[in-house]
Amino acid sequence: MAKIISYDKEGARLAGELLAAGEIGIFPTDTIYGISGKVGEESRERIFLAKNRPESKNLIVLMNREQLASSTLIVPDELMERWPAPFTAILRDGKDGSTLAVRLPRNDFLEELLKISGPIYSTSANLSGTPALNDFDKIADVFGSIVDFMVKAEGIEGASSTLVDATEEPWRIVRQGSYIFS
Repeated sequence: MAKIISYDKEGARLAGELLAAGEIGIFPTDTIYGISGKVGEESRERIFLAKNRPESKNLIVLMNREQLASSTLIVPDELMERWPAPFTAILRDGKDGSTLAVRLPRNDFLEELLKISGPIYSTSANLSGTPALNDFDKIADVFGSIVDFMVKAEGIEGASSTLVDATEEPWRIVRQGSYIFS
């Protein structure tokens, strides 16, 4: 059974350490509960297996401003001015031309966690093809024996992030979510 961690500063530090050590966990993001692991092939495989997710779907990466600034991703100035916020942007890598979906979350718990873990994969807490779960007890029923840890928070009610393709002008909204571009 997954370790249960508190949704506070100490819990964020512990979750960051567990992620950095290669564990996968479920915790509230700035939008909804997500399944996460540090960026790397082993975590990616475990997340896909846990969700029964098709390989054709990608994961997003949560990171902080400093981590994004040290990457080779091409970030339009207007997006940097809006972040952190509950939108995910598909960005082009200036080094190899590949793309990556990135979000800079506005959430104290995640900001503390990311300082320790580094960039992490994240995807909604649900089995592939089913609605996202935001009730901790339901999440625990489905994933409690699959993930290494879970963070319990009260009253998490959110919507998925808005997904915008910022790889070329004009940007294109791929999925409308909790953030409204205006």
